[in-house]
Amino acid sequence: MTDTNSGRDGRGASGTGGTRASEAIPGPGPGMAAERCAGGRPRGRRVAAASLVALAALATGCEPGTAEGAQDVAPPVRATQAAAPTPSPFLTAPAPTAEDAKPSTAPPPSPPASTAAPAPTTARPAPEPSTAPPPRVLMRTGSESERVRELQARLRQIGHFGRNPTGYYGSVTADAVRSFQAKRRLPVTGSTDAVTWQRLLAMTQVPTAAELDPPTERPVAAPDERCLKGRVLCISKKSRTLAWMNDGKVVSAMDVRFGSEYTPTREGVFEVFWKSRDHVSTLYDTPMPYALFFSGGQAVHYSADFAANGYGGASHGCVNVRDKKKVAALFDQVKNGDKVVVSW
Repeated sequence: MTDTNSGRDGRGASGTGGTRASEAIPGPGPGMAAERCAGGRPRGRRVAAASLVALAALATGCEPGTAEGAQDVAPPVRATQAAAPTPSPFLTAPAPTAEDAKPSTAPPPSPPASTAAPAPTTARPAPEPSTAPPPRVLMRTGSESERVRELQARLRQIGHFGRNPTGYYGSVTADAVRSFQAKRRLPVTGSTDAVTWQRLLAMTQVPTAAELDPPTERPVAAPDERCLKGRVLCISKKSRTLAWMNDGKVVSAMDVRFGSEYTPTREGVFEVFWKSRDHVSTLYDTPMPYALFFSGGQAVHYSADFAANGYGGASHGCVNVRDKKKVAALFDQVKNGDKVVVSW
């Protein structure tokens, strides 16, 4: 059988070297089938291998740098940054959207607040604590003297003391001093220091004898008829006064107070049987200066409590006198055996 592929171009399969590699590849014609039938399997394998090599050569010939002699040429340097794309003249900018077309409604930025520091102020130095000693206290609660009597008389001149001077510095006098200090913007202590005393001296006059020793604060009642003869201590519970009388004439008079309803002062006619200048009660352990005893343990005597608190209190049955100077003078004049009349 003749191979029909051998006369395609007038030359046989073993033509000259001008034949291209692709033309040497046998086609799947009837000759191929005849070789296989004649036992040509090894040749067919070689032809397949040669075909694969030719295809690989064709494929590699398109890759850059794989051509012959390309080993001596340095490979091209790849760009590390992509070039910016050239805008196409046929592309147009996108139309603005409705959101882009809206005018901005955001308020304009406000100017920043002023951060200028305030003007520096000069701090005033703290006042240093006073190192001056406090003024010396001249009179305080519990004091008894002629100066206290003058203090009370001067306070009475300007309306701070509403009673007769007694010479005893009690709670009433302390309250009067506080009132004076508060009105004059002085430290309110209730004690009379040198500053308070000097301020009071500058505002008042020297008290007269009548201002220092008034006859009595309360008017003397008409004397009981039993008081009209002899030397008599005439004591009236009604007028709350004591009148020292000699043959119906009043020598001196003073305010007094009596015992409470639980310890009443006895009424009647008595005599002075004991005088004790600096007496202290053994029953109540309280001072009873210038005591003139007339009925058991009851006596006429000075009372610091009466001088301080007035008629707000009561005695334990004695006849209290709040003017110390007057009761001291009375003590010196009265004798044992003199009559004592206590009445309403």
